[in-house]
Parts: sequence; structure tokens; C-alpha cells
Amino acid sequence: MAAQEAMIERITPLIITFNEAPNIGRVLDKLRWAKRIVVVDSGSTDGTLDIVKQVPQAEIVHRSFDSFADQCNFGLTQIGTEWVLSLDADYELSDALVEELRALTEPGGVNGFRVPFVYRIHGRPLRGTLYPPRIVLYRVAGAAYRNEGHGHRVQVPGEIGALRAPIYHDDRKPVSRWFASQRNYARAEADYLLSNPLSVMSRTDRIRRLGWAAPILVFFYVLFIKGGILDGTAGWHYTLQRVIAEAMIALEILDRRIRGETAPKSKDG
Repeated sequence: MAAQEAMIERITPLIITFNEAPNIGRVLDKLRWAKRIVVVDSGSTDGTLDIVKQVPQAEIVHRSFDSFADQCNFGLTQIGTEWVLSLDADYELSDALVEELRALTEPGGVNGFRVPFVYRIHGRPLRGTLYPPRIVLYRVAGAAYRNEGHGHRVQVPGEIGALRAPIYHDDRKPVSRWFASQRNYARAEADYLLSNPLSVMSRTDRIRRLGWAAPILVFFYVLFIKGGILDGTAGWHYTLQRVIAEAMIALEILDRRIRGETAPKSKDG
């Protein structure tokens, strides 16, 4: 029992926030086990910080936002334990994952763990999504984030294990906020897709770089292959959300090509 307790006691949750009042309470509610929770906020004005302050072990650190990777890397400097549980503000740990964390013992040479995701639309789970498992629990030493388009990914040296229980991804902010964010995301994704050589890209990103195929393929893939059509209104909501996101990226890419604003050419095209 002592080893189990020692493992979870060496984990500090890290959350990046900006105006996450519709989400942050659900995230924090599943972190009551933590001795300390680090919240890096970039100027929330919607009541997010009032909610965070209701959790005694939550510590708010303020930093102006420049990029997701830089924000997370700064957050890692605030972690005093060996392990960090790095979460977006619209993540919610499942009860099964909390129990799995409690049962963890020293993993030896493993330096991080991937966790699967269940996507929810306002609390309604989907059968399948485009969201892959991500490394969210890892040793702080040697870890660093880098930007990938509008998103970010952590690089953790050494062996990566896998946890079985999921995290719920459930962003309940208004759709108007999603549209506003997506305009910036589309530009960042276009920058990423047009500035990197094809040789380092996944097959998915190569398709997205074409500038027309991704929105069409995503519609059929999410709706039929991933089973969105069986999820009713929530499935259609997610399908249209992903199609619109890909269409905005595609439009950004095509607009740049028409204007002649191309990225530096790589030797593979």
C-alpha cells in the first residue's frame, strides 16, 4: 500500500486555462486526490479563477499566452514532483482512471504513459473520434513540449507505457467561441502543413496539405467509419465540427496558393 500511495503522491496535475468556466469545475472535481494542482492561466475574465480558488490545493500561476508549447513548458518549471499529469481544461478523468492512478506502482524504466480518450459532446459520449491516445502522465525530467500547428505535443525520452482507463474530452464552451478560436487555429495549421517537408509528415497531414481532400474524407470517415451517424445529434455535431475545421484549414491553404504565398519548397516537394 505504501508504494501505491507514494506513486500517486509523486504526481502533480498541470492545467492550462483561459476562460474555461464551463469546463474547469469538472476537471478539478476529479483531481481531489492531488496534494497540489498547478493552474497556468493567461488572463481569464469569465469566472474561471473563482472556480479554481474553491479548490484548496489548486495554485494559480499567471503567464501571458504566446503558444501552447511555451505555456506548457513554463508550467513544467512549476512542478515540484517527479511526475506530472498534464491536462487540457476540457479534460475530465474517468473514475476508472483515478483508480488506475491510485494503483500505480513505480514503473521502472517507463518514463510516461499514454491515455485513451472518449470524446463527449455536452456530456454525451461518442462511439469514436479522431482524437488519438496522448501522453499525459510522465516524468518531468527531460520532457519538453513543441508546437505542431495550432496544437502541441510533449516529447518524453525513453519508454512509454499505456493506461487502460480513459479521459473524457468534453468542451462545453459556446460554439461561437469555437468558431473564433478556429480562425486562429486554421492559420497555424496551414503554417505547419506548408512549412514542413512531406518526408516528416504523416499520411493524414499529407492529405490535409492537398487543400481540398480532407474536409470530404473527414465527413465520411467520422460519420460512417467512426460511427457518428449512430450517435444521433451529438454525432452530427461532432462531424460538422470536424468538417468545418478541416474546411477552414483547406481554405487557408488554397487562398495562400492562389495569392502565391507559398512556403519554402523542400527537396521532396
